[in-house]
Amino acid sequence: MITTEQIKQLRDQTGISVMQCKKALEEAGGDMEKALIILRKKSSDIAAKKGDRELGSGAIGSYLHNSGTIGAMVVLQSETDFVSKNEEFRKLAYDIAMHVAASNPTYLSMQDIPENDMKKAGEVFEKEAEGKPAEMREKIVKGKLEAYFKDKVLLEQPFIKNPDVTINTLLSEAVQKFGERVAISTFTRLSA
Repeated sequence: MITTEQIKQLRDQTGISVMQCKKALEEAGGDMEKALIILRKKSSDIAAKKGDRELGSGAIGSYLHNSGTIGAMVVLQSETDFVSKNEEFRKLAYDIAMHVAASNPTYLSMQDIPENDMKKAGEVFEKEAEGKPAEMREKIVKGKLEAYFKDKVLLEQPFIKNPDVTINTLLSEAVQKFGERVAISTFTRLSA
């Protein structure tokens, strides 16, 4: 039996609707950790379905470290101004800006990595994989490239406030929470 306290706890933790939290808990047999996994999986599915919707509004999140020497700005977009004016949406933009200030990513997504940078890194990893069988060498190089660039790509980085989720997962959860497509269009980090 799922209690209202469990539903409330899951809702407080995720911000997702009461009905979705209840369904996830029922599907997980009352296990909170499994329910979180179910909600994350559904977040990804929902985000994929809404991936081609046009982003017409947004908010700028900014963060200035208390030392005054590091700052960041993020443009977080949504489909409507109803969502972009929401306080939780603006808090998400702020949290991502704080993450950018702390983690200093170079690229937004893996697709943004210039071909030349990928090629140069690939050459280094090819040398490291020399002497391995050809079929393994390709997998080794691909794995090393992904690991190397994962720390440099904002969407792939573990979120500083919750390392169990990436920034991409955080955005997928926001799509489920707000009911429309949410995406980072640009970011910048400044340091003195």
